[in-house]
Amino acid sequence: MTVADEQRAGETMYGADLARVYDLVHRERGKDYRAETEAVAAAARQRRPGAGRLLDIACGTGGHLRHFTELFAHVEGVELSAPMAEAARAALPGVTVHRGDMRDFRLDTTFDVVTCMFGSIGYMTSVAELGRALAVFARHLEPGGVAVVDPWWFYETFADGHVSADVVTVDGVTVSRVSHSARRGRTSHMDVHFVVAEPGAGARHFVDTHIISLFSRVEYEQAFREAGFAVEYLPDAPSGRGLFVGVRV
Repeated sequence: MTVADEQRAGETMYGADLARVYDLVHRERGKDYRAETEAVAAAARQRRPGAGRLLDIACGTGGHLRHFTELFAHVEGVELSAPMAEAARAALPGVTVHRGDMRDFRLDTTFDVVTCMFGSIGYMTSVAELGRALAVFARHLEPGGVAVVDPWWFYETFADGHVSADVVTVDGVTVSRVSHSARRGRTSHMDVHFVVAEPGAGARHFVDTHIISLFSRVEYEQAFREAGFAVEYLPDAPSGRGLFVGVRV
């Protein structure tokens, strides 16, 4: 699949409707973006004291990026979805957000830290793609720079059949989110149903479907090493899935 194909897929998976409600729902349902960014910053600076430049890959609408701006002197983002990237730029007008695919984007600069949050690395469809992405991460790091990756659930820890549900209301807009996840071979299939209701516009329903790879912890660690990292897994991260921390050697 070409980058253009992937970008079109990103438009479907992360459309304008989802970009509008994405942060609202996750923030109100208790996702602690600040705690997660603080954990990332601490892990990175333990290995690279004085780190000042950070690139957040698959930054979405900027939920983590806005907190990284308070913790690092210079931050940038990369995002595949045009609506998500536009939302991040609108929320963070002083921050550069590039459009790009984590498997092959190329910026003409390097960073002290690269991050990939919220399980986004799981959208790689194979171990080979996982390795390609991590090689791109390494290419955008200074020697001794740090990659901090929030993985999706491991093959061995995924909860088959998991259901979650939330209803939030902010500024007169009510959003319900109901999701169901199921194991299909080496992937998790998650259907997320949204109903958005607001005065004067009525209620709208849309479904966001995610097909996310279930890599094992061993597969992640091997891919990091093959991409040129010394890697460590930190199980006690705020997201609940742990963090991989790789130092470019």
